[in-house]
Amino acid sequence: MNNKRIIVPLDFPEASQAIALGKQLSPELCHLKVGKELFTAAGSALVEELQNAGYQIFLDLKYHDIPNTVAKACQSAARLGVWMVNVHASGGEAMMTAAREAIDQCDHQPLLIAVTVLTSMSQDDLTQIGINRPLEDQVMHLATLTKQSGLDGVVCSAREAQILNQQFGSDFCLVTPGIRPATANTDDQKRVMTPGEAIKAGSHYLVIGRPITQASDPIAALESIHAEINSCL
Repeated sequence: MNNKRIIVPLDFPEASQAIALGKQLSPELCHLKVGKELFTAAGSALVEELQNAGYQIFLDLKYHDIPNTVAKACQSAARLGVWMVNVHASGGEAMMTAAREAIDQCDHQPLLIAVTVLTSMSQDDLTQIGINRPLEDQVMHLATLTKQSGLDGVVCSAREAQILNQQFGSDFCLVTPGIRPATANTDDQKRVMTPGEAIKAGSHYLVIGRPITQASDPIAALESIHAEINSCL
């Protein structure tokens, strides 16, 4: 696992904002995450610019489609040179296996992980879409499917990290959104932990957005959280 544990999401509508934040932060202390909004607005050119600035990029597009389409999308991400790419585990084993095989054929092979249950979702949300299994059981079911499909890990809540770590071992990568310092607002996340709690629970990479991106001094906020994480390792 990479020793840089923080992933900062670039949740911006324009490339200029992402580039400006990248200049305030440090590729020595964090990875950057490019999601649907920013990638739709700025495309692969922005990813290349950020990588040229020294950052490793998590391309967070959550591919979920027929196996062949997802496989080709993952190959395109690999050719772009990103550090990490993800799919939805709910796309099923055939889709995830196709993604794994596609990336294995590439010269550059990014980490390939799957989303289990979004950290913004509650038990009631699962019930609304027809999933009656308890939330924690659904996470375990999808994580097991992900492991069987040969992927490198999952996106999950830090609240599920400990049991997933015990079940699948420390080599199974756990990427956890919903991380908030104790003094921060939880915003639209429902299943949250502090950085220290998440690391102790077994999380490998922590997605930490607004406490850094909306701080008056982003690099100071990043350095503070980085120090908290290091104290737990």
